[in-house]
Amino acid sequence: MEVFKDYYANEVKLSFDDHPFEKHPKHVWVICRWENQWLLTKHKNRGLEFPGGKVEEGETPEEAAIREVKEETGGLIKTLTYVGQYYVKGKTEHVAKNIYFAEISLLTKQSNYFETEGPVLLETLPEQIATNQMFSFIMKDQVLPCSLKQINKVLEINKE
Repeated sequence: MEVFKDYYANEVKLSFDDHPFEKHPKHVWVICRWENQWLLTKHKNRGLEFPGGKVEEGETPEEAAIREVKEETGGLIKTLTYVGQYYVKGKTEHVAKNIYFAEISLLTKQSNYFETEGPVLLETLPEQIATNQMFSFIMKDQVLPCSLKQINKVLEINKE
């Protein structure tokens, strides 16, 4: 388990075990790839980030991940892999969020991307995201780099 502070100095616990903090988390975050590019979305207020959001009533986290990617990017998920979960202890509330890795099969144009401005494709992720003003605070702690390392491990195992 990794423990660190987020962009707002809240304590974050990150684990790649099976649902270590909550069995039914209310939030999801999906790291997406489409045609050898990273698929992000541009949130209207926060900036560039991977898609994600709240799990709605009667929905599983996996269903929420699929819905959020479609709503925010127009992406249709080919494969969805559970990566881990993180827990943020905020000043007034806490959040447990499942992290997924998604391979996108199709990117469709939409007239509405909900609270975002739609898809953004990047060949590579900048090394200095933490200081890059284009990116959301969600991308600026250790959750992303640690998750990317875990995704690479899982993808290598699946190749064997």
